[in-house]
Amino acid sequence: MPKPSKKTTKKSVNKQTKTGNVLALLKKPFVASAVRIRAFMARRPHRSFRLTRSRDYKRSLELPGFFRFTRSVNKTVLAHKKIFGWLAISYAILTAIFVGVATQESYAALTSTLQETGSSIFEGNVGQVGQAGLLFAAILTNGLTSAPSETQQIYAILLGLLVWLTTVWLLRNILAGHKVKVRDGLYNAGAPIVPLFLIALVFLIQLLPLGLAVLGYSAANTSGLLEGGVEAMLFWIGAGLLTVLSLYWVTSTFFAMVIVTLPGMYPLRALRTAGDMMVGRRIRILLRLLWMMLCLVVAWAIVLIPLILFDGWIKGLFTQISWLPLIPVTLLLLGIGTVIWASSYVYLLYRKVVDDDAKPAL
Repeated sequence: MPKPSKKTTKKSVNKQTKTGNVLALLKKPFVASAVRIRAFMARRPHRSFRLTRSRDYKRSLELPGFFRFTRSVNKTVLAHKKIFGWLAISYAILTAIFVGVATQESYAALTSTLQETGSSIFEGNVGQVGQAGLLFAAILTNGLTSAPSETQQIYAILLGLLVWLTTVWLLRNILAGHKVKVRDGLYNAGAPIVPLFLIALVFLIQLLPLGLAVLGYSAANTSGLLEGGVEAMLFWIGAGLLTVLSLYWVTSTFFAMVIVTLPGMYPLRALRTAGDMMVGRRIRILLRLLWMMLCLVVAWAIVLIPLILFDGWIKGLFTQISWLPLIPVTLLLLGIGTVIWASSYVYLLYRKVVDDDAKPAL
């Protein structure tokens, strides 16, 4: 048989090489995806519909007690009260300019409505406290302003994210021993605003099951489904599962909102890193976050309820100052202070988890 020429052999080799390159190019996304899945499965010991052994997910997490850790957060914020005070004032002014402040007329209308509807329920001094409590609940649920415009909503979201970024930036530099000013945070903290905005969108998506549970409760309450029986039991089971699902998701997203502020960090990588930190610790960290929310509600009640009583008493004596928007301005400052304190709490909790991971294994 005649031997193949060198030219034919070279063409055959080139053809095989091109075919191999094409196949390798087609398989590259699948190989990369398989590598990511294997790495994910190695990092996460839990498997669906399979009992996970405690030895596979048990991780150390040494944290101070609830009250002790809360005091340490308060101590850290109060130790730099001048910086955080000016930060709150700066963003309160920006919020008043771009979003607006609730008017005294809205508060007066809400007060008169509750006085009329609650007069048959409360009497005497207890009635005053009860009306203050109703005002507090109405403010927490509906606020004092009418539905804000789309522009105001965008400004409010952006300013809230900027307050979060500035607080985290200031705390990171303060704990690193750097001497900083509010001006430095205002000028330098806004770089990760787009990644943080994407994380915030993920946070809102993760709250959808909780929103469905709330809508379902409203519909079931209107239709009389919650009066008792098997239907009510099934509804509460479904609503509880939806609520647990949202809480499970957002626990790691809180940490992702801190991790994404690191230089060169991308949103998906921040979510992945935060999820890895939660393995074996999610319930303990979730309890800390629920405690944070409880502390905020209690703080609002301690500030607002006496202030509502004082506002009604002083304006009853001196009608000339009925125009003074004491409660609306307080609400604005409380809102900014809430974001500052909550971001400080989450950041310091994140630092505790990072420090625990950095400890050498015994």
